[in-house]
Amino acid sequence: MSLSPSPLLPRRPVPALRVPLVGGGDFVLGVAPGQHFDLVVVYRGLHCPLCAKYLLELSRLQDEFAQRGVSIIAVSSDDAERAAAMAEKVPGLRFGYGLNLHSARQWGLYISAGRGKTSINIEEPALFAEPGVFLVRPDGTLYYGAVQTMPFARPNFSDLLLAVDFAISKDYPARGEYAGALPL
Repeated sequence: MSLSPSPLLPRRPVPALRVPLVGGGDFVLGVAPGQHFDLVVVYRGLHCPLCAKYLLELSRLQDEFAQRGVSIIAVSSDDAERAAAMAEKVPGLRFGYGLNLHSARQWGLYISAGRGKTSINIEEPALFAEPGVFLVRPDGTLYYGAVQTMPFARPNFSDLLLAVDFAISKDYPARGEYAGALPL
């Protein structure tokens, strides 16, 4: 078994995703997809101050995404208590928690080992998933994916809105799908 993450391929099905939601119930990718896309944003967890800032920007733009037929879920490997605390910091978003690290690896995410308390004095979990941003089509295939090994330099949500506009208006296909042999 490979220990390194495998990239997801555009136009191919993404792995299953089922996580409990802050406030009750479960999120199951594909059960009630957005008209055009589901935006799955994996964040590091409550311990990450950059995550809270990043998710606040997403929260500010969530109505814009909804107008474009994009449903949003923010997910981490945090437990219920930590996820609820993040939801208090970032009101309005739908938060899933308890992302299984095996599932995170199937999504191509990097896994980090905790290193103590962060700059906001919150202990990092023993292991947690690093960030990822995914646009998934209603048919369950990947349209766009970005993963990071660090908490910084993530895709800008305003830019992603423009990309969604372009993709919808031009019926632009997902790119990066070629998985065949390469010439020498």
